[in-house]
Amino acid sequence: MSDNKIMPDGAILDVANLSVEFHARNTVTKAVRDVSWSIRSGETLAILGESGSGKSVSASAVMGLIDSPPGFVTGGTIHYRSRDLLGMAAEERRAISGKKIAMIFQDPLSHLNPVYPIGWQIAEVMRIHGMEAGDARRRALDLLERVGIPNAAARAGSYPHEFSGGQRQRVMIAMAIALKPDLLIADEPTTALDVTVQAQILRLLRQLQKEESMALLLITHDLGVVAEIADRMIVMKDGEVVETGDVAEVYRNPRHAYTRQLLAAVPGQEPFRPEVERSEVLIKATALKKTYLLSSNAPPLNAMDNVSFELRKGETLGIVGESGSGKTTLAKTLLRLNIPDSGSVTYRGKDIFSLKGDDLFDYRRRLQVVFQDPTASLNPRMSIFDIISEPWAIHKGVKPKQEWAAAVRDLLTQVGLKPEHAKRYPHQFSGGQRQRIAIARALALKPEVILCDEAVSALDVSVQAQVIALLKDLQEKLGLSYIFIAHDLPLVRDFADRVIVMRKGQIVEQGFTSAIFTAPADPYTRELIAASPEPDPAVHRSRTQPAANMEAHA
Repeated sequence: MSDNKIMPDGAILDVANLSVEFHARNTVTKAVRDVSWSIRSGETLAILGESGSGKSVSASAVMGLIDSPPGFVTGGTIHYRSRDLLGMAAEERRAISGKKIAMIFQDPLSHLNPVYPIGWQIAEVMRIHGMEAGDARRRALDLLERVGIPNAAARAGSYPHEFSGGQRQRVMIAMAIALKPDLLIADEPTTALDVTVQAQILRLLRQLQKEESMALLLITHDLGVVAEIADRMIVMKDGEVVETGDVAEVYRNPRHAYTRQLLAAVPGQEPFRPEVERSEVLIKATALKKTYLLSSNAPPLNAMDNVSFELRKGETLGIVGESGSGKTTLAKTLLRLNIPDSGSVTYRGKDIFSLKGDDLFDYRRRLQVVFQDPTASLNPRMSIFDIISEPWAIHKGVKPKQEWAAAVRDLLTQVGLKPEHAKRYPHQFSGGQRQRIAIARALALKPEVILCDEAVSALDVSVQAQVIALLKDLQEKLGLSYIFIAHDLPLVRDFADRVIVMRKGQIVEQGFTSAIFTAPADPYTRELIAASPEPDPAVHRSRTQPAANMEAHA
């Protein structure tokens, strides 16, 4: 073990020539290859890259979280304050991990124990490192208040499932900072959060970093988050570092082709779609209302309250809003999986809730859906041929069986895949390819409307751009209409013709996309747009500087 490593100037952690491999059967995957970087106290370093780039594996190596086997660190060093983490004894490593170097994860629900109250779990971190139980309990309450959990004393006895996603991430942050670490590693900490909650978590991380002079290592695929919070950035691809430097400089003058590709794929840069008044109405919703009774003691929840809109032929209607705004309830209503308490939905003038028999079957054929997670929506036991042809087996008479093979080949070609892919299974494809398969399945019945429920939110930025380009191309060729539900406002800005903004079951604003984004009328819409990370450091600084000046003069 080496304890006399000369660290780079001011660095508290130095990773040099790190290589990590994973062994499975007769294959070896080189997940990280000769990766080097360092981070200083008070600095925010972002590691940017898409799925499979090696960014999370690098962080796991720092924390000692790589399962061996199948994973092995095959080369390089990791030094914390001149101490060799890879060479030290396990007991000594545990004294550093969690105490001096802490980590928060993307999905807090899978990293919080569901059977223990959150106050107990935060206190456990401190008890493990030697703090007395009473002191640990008091410190846990202080931490809950510090990270913004309301009524902390009472909520300390609550369980993880009783908190929202943003609140669970705050609990994870409280656990991570409990022992005042020198370095906090945040692995995709805001990916699954609504835009306003994401902004709150980023502000909290910046505030805590400033108060504690803590180094922050941010792992993300979101260039907007990098522009908003990071000082320096590393771009990784296929396990290697392809570019590194000051955030503003990399954005202004990217040297590597892959970095330029990522920057070009960021949504929110396209011209607004032209304001075209289309006359043919396909779906019309009028005064929809849906109320849920959660319990006898709680007031009724208005999931939809007087919701009215129209979807016209050939257009994309974006629906945006935070969790709990009513987007999913509305989607289920349009799919006739929910029956509203009052109001109506018509398709080509016919009330969808009075449809029966062949008419209902025809409606379900005309309105198809693409879900958020293709891994969950594609049957792993079915081949791609069976998945795409299944709608024809259900809607008999649409396509003769002898034409299925040729039709599947055509659909796969349409969505940018190869005809021979029909013989494979979902697990043999990437996330973006699986979503293309889901789109091919939706197209099989030649629908007029496709409902996309967060259909690209789980994809990397460049794959996301490819799928959106595909949807636009199919719309132009086939005259499709889309209902596009998303919480990513820049994406909606680029893709939608018109936008509906929902909050607490109500439509607070709707209109052409250009009008909504350039002159939002409702304060909530303005809040959503302002909270969306700006994928340009210069624009971000100009947007936040007036607020900083106001605070300075207050």
